[in-house]
Amino acid sequence: MTSALLTALVPGAAQAADSETDRGGWTARISRTEYGVPHVLAYDFGGLGYGYGYAFAQDNLCQLADQVVTARGERSRHFGPDGQSVDRVGNLVSDTYQQGVLRTGTVKRLLATPAPLGPTDEARQLVDGYVAGYNRYLRDTGPDHLPDPSCRGKDWVGPITADDLWNILYEVNTMAGSAAAKKQIATAVPGAGAVPAAGDGPTAGAGPAGETSEQAAAVPLIGAPGRSADNPELGSNAWAIGRDASRNGNGLLLANPHLHWAGPERFYQAQLTIPGVLDIAGAGLYGIPFLQIGHTRGLAWSHTTSYADHYALHRLTLVPGDPTAYLVDGKVERMVQEKVQVAVRAADGTPTTVDRTVYRSRLGYVLADGWTGQYAYTFGDANAENLRSLNQWLAVGRAQNLDQLRQAQRTYQGLPWVYTTAVDSTGTTWFTDASAVPHLPDEQLGRCLAAVTPLGPVLDGSTTACDPGSDPDALVPGVFGPANQPSLTRTDYVANANNGPYLTNADAPITGLPTVYKGASERMLRSQLSLRMIAERRSGTDGLGAPGFTLNTLQATMFGNRVQSAELDRDDAVTLCRAHPVIAGSDGNPVDVRPACDVLAAWDTRADADSHGTVLWQAYRDALARTGTTAWQTVPADPAQPLTTPRGIDAANPDAQRALADAVKDLATRGLPVDAPIGSVQRWAGIPLHGCSHQLGCFNVVMTAGPDSGTGGGTYPTDLRAVPHGASFVMATELTDHGPRTRTLLTYGESANPTSPHYTDQTRAYARKQWMTERFTEAEIRTAPGLTVTTLRR
Repeated sequence: MTSALLTALVPGAAQAADSETDRGGWTARISRTEYGVPHVLAYDFGGLGYGYGYAFAQDNLCQLADQVVTARGERSRHFGPDGQSVDRVGNLVSDTYQQGVLRTGTVKRLLATPAPLGPTDEARQLVDGYVAGYNRYLRDTGPDHLPDPSCRGKDWVGPITADDLWNILYEVNTMAGSAAAKKQIATAVPGAGAVPAAGDGPTAGAGPAGETSEQAAAVPLIGAPGRSADNPELGSNAWAIGRDASRNGNGLLLANPHLHWAGPERFYQAQLTIPGVLDIAGAGLYGIPFLQIGHTRGLAWSHTTSYADHYALHRLTLVPGDPTAYLVDGKVERMVQEKVQVAVRAADGTPTTVDRTVYRSRLGYVLADGWTGQYAYTFGDANAENLRSLNQWLAVGRAQNLDQLRQAQRTYQGLPWVYTTAVDSTGTTWFTDASAVPHLPDEQLGRCLAAVTPLGPVLDGSTTACDPGSDPDALVPGVFGPANQPSLTRTDYVANANNGPYLTNADAPITGLPTVYKGASERMLRSQLSLRMIAERRSGTDGLGAPGFTLNTLQATMFGNRVQSAELDRDDAVTLCRAHPVIAGSDGNPVDVRPACDVLAAWDTRADADSHGTVLWQAYRDALARTGTTAWQTVPADPAQPLTTPRGIDAANPDAQRALADAVKDLATRGLPVDAPIGSVQRWAGIPLHGCSHQLGCFNVVMTAGPDSGTGGGTYPTDLRAVPHGASFVMATELTDHGPRTRTLLTYGESANPTSPHYTDQTRAYARKQWMTERFTEAEIRTAPGLTVTTLRR
């Protein structure tokens, strides 16, 4: 570290550092390069966390303060009980659930447990430093002088603790489990669960003898990231390109996580360095003091949402006359009742408390739906004992090759609900689902099945023979161990665009997996296009030049904005349109569709911001989906053609015809011409965006809620459906003999504060398809235009 790099301090930083009285020996340097990306350098993990926490607070203190309020179960106290948290549940429900989690003492117990089940010393130091860095910035700036008006001077902004951060980490780890079922858990009342009427509940399977179909249907509908009906876009793309598929034999990685552009699912880009120990660049989720996606000098990796089950549902047989007791192997067991008091601010500001009870069985939380006098349903989260994820990400951040990455995963087994796609400098690639998945082999599922729901089977909870089992190499009981997790090593490529691990490589299907891993599922349109684009780049038939991937062609492929459904079906739609120029819509009124024929015929089948036809195509596909049938398709799904079926539109099919009329009418109702470019209806803070929906088969997923999805500033939105989602942190990396070459884009910028210069600067770059060249080495950082350096000492 040169003295020159320590002189360009931000105003006031040196004075603030000298005024510190409680010195813990931590020193951190924060160098900010283009777009405000912080490069944090320290000499121990406490100092690294100190610098990272300070840098994050500079950009997003209000967002983390809101996460802390949620993790403490204090939303109703500050915002009233009737508001909503970011996951669209009421504040009182959110607080009840969170207070129940705190009452269990799970996080505190795990914190008192030695590693690997509890945090490593490095992880503890990182968290302690991060908390101190956040609090340092808040103290230096003062709550009344914070730059973000959304929390300036608010009573809910104050110092945070290490416990706050660990509770946030636990919340993230359970996002695909209990945290996705907050309402069901927080509102459960003994014997009060309504039984869904016929047709209202999930599809019931064959239940035990004597069970009625109504009882079998009394099963809760629980969402999970990436697979819930109201969040179909959540997911990601990740490609690891090996030496046999790259033009020069180097390994390359494309990271393209799809998450919401507001709330705790946002990414923050950074580089974290401890000389001789750790040097990682990439991005991490808000509230987690380390990076989850990124690269070191010799390794690059990304995560995508795992479509495996991360929870198990069981039906409890209750003791007659006592809805809080149940039978297990013929013996009576009682539910644990966690009584909580939630502080509530009334509409007139008067403080009060509300008493609630959260119920747990030996298999997990008890749910509201279906809790009658005879049965109750319980939710077993495979991540209920997982505070290990930070251990694992720290170990991965030090890895330089796939062997070290695998060892990190075997040692800590902390990934909660994501796949891993990786490549190292030898040009070898690897895919795995190392997430926590309930140990439920198919034989056990069949033997124990009590009902079937769209989100998984419900098992018989009256016998321990139906409890999740364990593998000898699993750190915790109830989950599959590393030896039985899906994985694939290749020197050409591995890729995932969700949909399960089956076609991680089109030439090497992963077969024989337990059903809970969702292996051989039908390919989604986006997953189909993902594998097609890789094949066409390898053969050089995609119009991007000679065969094989380079860093430039990887970037061009990412933002090519191809649309799989259009490539398969647009010509059939034009044929239908030409054959039926006037079509009666669903309301019976005739619609002249001839202008739509011309638009579709001229469309380039891309989702560029100025592409004319994407908006019309989206309206048509939406109308086709509303028909509730696929009879309009001419070629059904064919396992022998997984990347191009199902496809085709039957021009003679009445549903397909009416859908086109409805689409044209829908655009007219919205005041949109049939040739509206997608950039005219898809904007963020006024900036036209390219990309389109997952349902259309866009690889570059970007979807907004309307013509302009607002600013994205302030604290968490009350409804994630009102903000864009899709491409967030995009990273293309090539691992060369001289080190990594990386291009990145953080689509919404480093700061959610609308007054920050780094609020939408990268959004404008995204709109131009302009990538940022990452600065990784000390020399590259030192020569950045407009470089600012802050040195912190504690």
